[in-house]
Amino acid sequence: MATQEITEPSGYWFPDDDATQRGVAVLNALRRYRAAETAMRRRTRDSMGMGETDLLAVRFLLQSQRSGRSVSPKDLAAYLKISSASTTILIDRLVKSNHVRRDPHPTDRRALVITPTTETDDEVRATLGIMHRRMMSIAEGLPASEARIVASFLEQMRGAVDQVDPAPAH
Repeated sequence: MATQEITEPSGYWFPDDDATQRGVAVLNALRRYRAAETAMRRRTRDSMGMGETDLLAVRFLLQSQRSGRSVSPKDLAAYLKISSASTTILIDRLVKSNHVRRDPHPTDRRALVITPTTETDDEVRATLGIMHRRMMSIAEGLPASEARIVASFLEQMRGAVDQVDPAPAH
């Protein structure tokens, strides 16, 4: 795996000192990672014949299933931040493609739970399993102190991009 030189062109408007060059190199590496991850998600959607929202829904349903949580259509709509009508259309599409099924709620006869099919779980594992193992191998290869630094850095970056700045005055 090749490493980028710290002196690569920045594309930023910041001063050209050592700390800035290091910061720019890190941000450029992060940008390249995000681009690679976006391309991987596109390949996954294409290979599974799904759109972005479909894949997000399936991932949420699989994660919920693994942690023992049932998901109602209302839960799915809240997670995806879409209307109940859009949720119904999404579930219809995923049922038709055999990615999920509508099951009766275990305690409420009037309610439904949305469950990913075994085939969907198998398909996701086959599609993403090798790549996830490669990623885990890299993460597990970090010494504990470096893993803490990377995790802290990424959490701080998440906080920086999640922060909503006031709108500029006109």
